[in-house]
Amino acid sequence: MSTYIKPFKIQVPDSALNSVKDKLQIATFAKEADFSDDWESGAPLSEVKRLAAYWKDEFDWRAQETELNKLPQFTSKVSVDGFDDLQIHFLHQKGNRPDSIPLLFCHGWPGSFLEVIKILPLLTGPEDGPSFHVVAPSLPNFGFSDGVSKRGFGIPQYAEAMHKLMLNLGYQKYVTQGGDWGYAVTRMISVQYPESCVASHVNFVRAFGPPSFFTAPWQFIKHAILPYADHEKAGRARTDWFFEEGFGYNLEQRTKPSTIGFALADSPVALLAWIYEKLHDWTDNYPWTDDEILTWVSVYQFSTAGPAASARIYYEKYTFKS
Repeated sequence: MSTYIKPFKIQVPDSALNSVKDKLQIATFAKEADFSDDWESGAPLSEVKRLAAYWKDEFDWRAQETELNKLPQFTSKVSVDGFDDLQIHFLHQKGNRPDSIPLLFCHGWPGSFLEVIKILPLLTGPEDGPSFHVVAPSLPNFGFSDGVSKRGFGIPQYAEAMHKLMLNLGYQKYVTQGGDWGYAVTRMISVQYPESCVASHVNFVRAFGPPSFFTAPWQFIKHAILPYADHEKAGRARTDWFFEEGFGYNLEQRTKPSTIGFALADSPVALLAWIYEKLHDWTDNYPWTDDEILTWVSVYQFSTAGPAASARIYYEKYTFKS
């Protein structure tokens, strides 16, 4: 199998852009209710309407595409055992020092390779500290990488694909960064390929309640005696909120991804609302611009495997245990 590294430019067909505009033109929105503009019940109606109108009338994907294409992007073919070969899209920005460290930067859902863009200068050309050769791929079923048409493509297979991408680039040893599903993938890489993955950094650490007396008695006593700091209390409250009120998407995508997939594949408004809610709720009051939101959503809208494919990672993870 050839692993030839090919330069890549994002080139969304005019027909795809026109299709989105046409669907936005005839979009049907939910009727107003007394909770329509309350974030507690999901993406507010007024915000989704406003963004949909901006997407239809003003948002310039070609301008965003031009900016993204200034970044060094490539594709490479990888072979995953038991599956068809996959063309993997990735950004590859080399560090400016001879001692730069190869870094595999893996996104999650609803993320993409876009996550790394703003920190590329800090990673590849820092004034002090380590420098990195940054490899930021689109995971299979995401962005501009191929989709997987066969069941059973779980976290071990994602890890295999990412590891083989690094080998294709000549990186026999490397470090990893992972958030969300990128956390699961890079952790699996460290287990499956310890001879290559020499260090891992994660920005996804799940917080749970205090241990029980029966599972960890000394920790239980410590937690009972020592008070929590304010930031720890806030973190626990946030975690409780997430599992009580913010976890519905996960249950849907892990059990019935095809059902939600019909809406995401057919309706740009549905995709916008589905992703925008998470951008709002999960990013600590980051001041998203309309162009940033719609560029983020557009990477899913125009993805090679289609807007619905990325949800399959939830189903595969929980159906085919790994």
